Amino acid sequence: MEYEPIRTPRAFEEVSAQLRRRVIHGHLKPGDRLPAERDLAAKLGVSRNTVREALRGLEMAGVLRLQKGAHGGAFVVAPNGDSVAVAIQDMYQLGSISPAQLTEARLHITDSVVRLACERITPEEIDELERNVLASYEASAGGDYPERSRINLEFHNILARATRNPVFVAVMSGLISVMQHFVDTLGPPRGDAVYASRRRFIAHLRAQDPDAAIAELKAFLRGVHSQYLSRLDQDAARVARAAPRRAKAART
Repeated sequence: MEYEPIRTPRAFEEVSAQLRRRVIHGHLKPGDRLPAERDLAAKLGVSRNTVREALRGLEMAGVLRLQKGAHGGAFVVAPNGDSVAVAIQDMYQLGSISPAQLTEARLHITDSVVRLACERITPEEIDELERNVLASYEASAGGDYPERSRINLEFHNILARATRNPVFVAVMSGLISVMQHFVDTLGPPRGDAVYASRRRFIAHLRAQDPDAAIAELKAFLRGVHSQYLSRLDQDAARVARAAPRRAKAART
């Protein structure tokens, strides 16, 4: 499969598309190094700046890894769900996803994740969940509530991995990243109800009772999301109250 000269006005997009096609069709495999920028530009009939722009876009999309140095270059990477997780984060932070939509999606996705995990989870993975709960309790006992929240969020990533489905793993990772953003900007959730809830949830997992496990986890998540939606409303109200004062100060 030869490289084809580019003839479109937005040449970098066609460069990206052509390189993607080479990966899709197996002409470029994970670990392969692309030709040098100069050589690639010559093959495609475009400038080195156009090639560079395309390579940077493919790096951001998780298709390539750009490495500097004597042994550097553009390398094809093995596909994973990182780009999906980043896309969900970007959609939320750019306003394409509202907090209420995030809550709705997380509850429905959790339903499917738990149901599948109940079928496929191993005793070792249940032990990993229990170690996660213990680590969270120890962080709370030490007064490190941000760390407690980080560990509690990781509980959901462990559960997603137990589904053996990379789509659920990628989507859950993105949702958890947004929840971590809430923790970082609005503070950790209040209360220690998580521990009793986690114990009940793990017992339902061991019993392979998906309906009870789903009900337990979704009830807990509704409480957490309710806290954050309330905090977001309070922040919005504070900003609205402060706006007239800022406008008045700007006029004086």
